[in-house]
Amino acid sequence: MASLLLTVSFLFATLSSKYLVGLSLNPVDSCWRGNPNWASSRHALANCAVGFGKAAIGGKHGPIYVVTNPSDDPRHPKPESLRYGAIQSKPLWITFARDMVIVLKYELLVSSYKTIDGRGAKVEITNGPCITLKRVSHVIIHGISFHGCRTGLVRRGSWDGDAIRVFQSTHVWIDHCSFARCQDGLVDVIHSSTAVTITNSHFTHHEKVSTYMYIFVIRFLMIESMILSFHS
Repeated sequence: MASLLLTVSFLFATLSSKYLVGLSLNPVDSCWRGNPNWASSRHALANCAVGFGKAAIGGKHGPIYVVTNPSDDPRHPKPESLRYGAIQSKPLWITFARDMVIVLKYELLVSSYKTIDGRGAKVEITNGPCITLKRVSHVIIHGISFHGCRTGLVRRGSWDGDAIRVFQSTHVWIDHCSFARCQDGLVDVIHSSTAVTITNSHFTHHEKVSTYMYIFVIRFLMIESMILSFHS
């Protein structure tokens, strides 16, 4: 196993030097970080996706929704909470007023045409169920830290303990997120989900990380759009 990890690490380093040498920023970051006024034009991030999920627009055509309340009430979601914004039927670009730790009581089923944009704040979703994308399209999740996601039971069944579960969904882009110490997987993309890109993300402290490393490096060879970091 150690020799496999060494080989894969060397392969990833070689690919990185081949494709990224001479670039001060990766393609996603160079798309938006060069604008000193990015915070006043957040929707422009939707133009920066790469890979199979590059058509994902998230909440590009919706208003800014600011999360000020880190609490979670699954039965009666409160305005200005993450759950309240994420379940709305209309497009929304969700941002955060400040650093916050969000402990979800039930899994959060994000609806279509949503962007969850953590830029400018340290946002953690932890110590509870996390996020599911189920039969939705056009979702962008950027700059969120997921750790300690747990399994649990609800009236309709159970949630799996993944950080992000993508189920029969399309046009999804996950960028600049970190994932650690979840009870099931870290990111599961399953059941005929298509047009999904994961970029610039950090996977750590999980028994499946080594497997993900091998799979994603091979995908990097094929599509040259995965920029990920893995640690066991």
